[in-house]
Order: sequence, then structure tokens, then C-alpha cells
Amino acid sequence: MRDRKPVTQTMSASETRQNFSDVVNRVYRGEERVVIERSDIPVAAVVSAQDLERIKSIERRFVEGFKALDDIGRAFKDIPSEEIEREAAKALAEIRAEMRAERERASTS
Repeated sequence: MRDRKPVTQTMSASETRQNFSDVVNRVYRGEERVVIERSDIPVAAVVSAQDLERIKSIERRFVEGFKALDDIGRAFKDIPSEEIEREAAKALAEIRAEMRAERERASTS
């Protein structure tokens, strides 16, 4: 595969069908990604197996991130939102103060 990023081409479904072998070869070589349209509406895409794996990896990380948020939500379900907001603001203020102090130490060094 080439080091350059593939270009995205838009084709009608009938054009894709007529040139399918060529489309698959260009996608396989990493030259293109093809968006297939019907009546000027994108309905599908042809991407390389490598691109598909990248998409799956992004989806997994996305789902894992939401699972972590769900876990946090369950851990704090019995705490009033006002208290959570108050504690979050307090923690943020502490972090900002620490960062300010670090910057001041760095500028005087």
C-alpha cells in the first residue's frame, strides 16, 4: 500500500456496477475510497479492508468510552447532581491552581 492517503470518489450505483472490478482494484491498492450514490444520495461505500479495520477500531474505542461513562454514572447515581457539580468545580479549581503554580515555577527557573 502507498503512504499517501486515498482520495474519495463519488460514483453512481450503475457506474460502480459497470466498473466494479476496476473500483475494487483501486480501493485495494489504497488509491481510492468510493462513495456510491443513488439519485445523488450516498447509500454505500467501498473501502479497503485496512480502512474497515480502522473504522472498527474507532467504533470499539467509542463504545468503550461510553461504557466508562456509564460506569461513572452508576457509581454516582445516588449523589445529587448539585453536589457532583460542586465537587467537580472544586476539583477543576484545584487543578487550575496547580497548573498556574507549575507555570510560575517554570517561568522563574
